[in-house]
Amino acid sequence: MHFSEPRGAAHTGGAAEPAPTSPAVPRLILGRRLQALRRAQYLSRAEAAEALRVDAAVVARLERGRTGAPVRDVADLLTIYGVVEEAEREVLLALAERADTPGWWHEFDDVVPAWLHPYLGLEQAASVIRCFEPQYVPGLLQTEEYARHVVSLPRRRADQAELERRVELRVRRGRVLDRRSGPHLWAVLDEAVLRRPVGGPAVMAAQLRHLVEMGDLPHVTVQVLPFSAGLAATDGPCTLLRLPAGELPDTVYLEQLRSARYVETPEEVEYYRHLIDCLVTESESPSVSRTLLLEAAAAYAARRSPLRTV
Repeated sequence: MHFSEPRGAAHTGGAAEPAPTSPAVPRLILGRRLQALRRAQYLSRAEAAEALRVDAAVVARLERGRTGAPVRDVADLLTIYGVVEEAEREVLLALAERADTPGWWHEFDDVVPAWLHPYLGLEQAASVIRCFEPQYVPGLLQTEEYARHVVSLPRRRADQAELERRVELRVRRGRVLDRRSGPHLWAVLDEAVLRRPVGGPAVMAAQLRHLVEMGDLPHVTVQVLPFSAGLAATDGPCTLLRLPAGELPDTVYLEQLRSARYVETPEEVEYYRHLIDCLVTESESPSVSRTLLLEAAAAYAARRSPLRTV
C-alpha cells in the first residue's frame, strides 16, 4: 500500500500559522541543477572543487542539498560551468540566496548537532512524513513533559538550561503540524511505545491522550503495531520524507543515538518505502489504535499496568 494523498483538503482548527522559511527545498533544487551543469561539462566534483578552491566534500554537500553556499561561490560555479545566460544565472542565484538563509532552528545551534540540521530542514518543508518508532513517541507528537524526560535520558549530568533548550526545540518542531501548509504525518508506533512508562503514569496518560487528539486531525494518522504482529521490523526508527516539489526524490532518515544516516539512492528508498507499507498493513487500523491508546491512557491514569497485549 503506497500512501499518496492526505485525508482532508485543509487542516482544521484556528488561524493558520505562517510557514517558517525552510531552505531545504531550494537547496535540493539548486544542488540537482548544479550537479547537472557540472556533468554537462564533463567535470568531476574534484575538478569543480579545485576550480572553486574548496574541498571536494563542499561541492558534494552542495549538490546533495545538505548545505547552502555563499551566493558568490554559486556565481563562480556557474561561470566555471559555462552558464552565461543572464536569466538562468538570476534564477539560480536567487535560489542560492534562499538556500543559504538559515532556518529558525539555527537559533538552537548550541544544542543541535551538525548531522541533525539537514533533517530539520526537510521536516519543516515536507508535504508528507511517514515514520516508524519502535521505542518512543515520534518527536512531532510529543508533549512537553514527555519530551523533557526523553531528552534527559542520555544526559543525566547535562546542565538544566541545556535540557530546557532541547525541550523548547522539540516543542517548536511540533508546531509544523499546526500550519495549514504543514505535512501529513503518518506515524506507526510499536506497541512497546504505549507500554514504556516514560516519565511515570501521569506523563504517559497525558501523552497518550495527546496522541489520540492529534490522530483525530485530518492530516495526522496514528497506528499501533501490536506485539502479536511478531515483527522486529527495523534496527531503529525510520522516517520517509516527501517534499512538495514534484521533481525532488523522497529521502529516508535513519537516526541513531549520536548520528544519523540519510538514504537517497532510489533502490534503498524503495526498500524503506516498502518496509513502511508493510508496517502500516500489519498495524491496527487508526480507529482500533485510537481505542488502544485510550485504554492505555486510562490504565496509567488509574495507576494500573497498561501491559495488556493487543
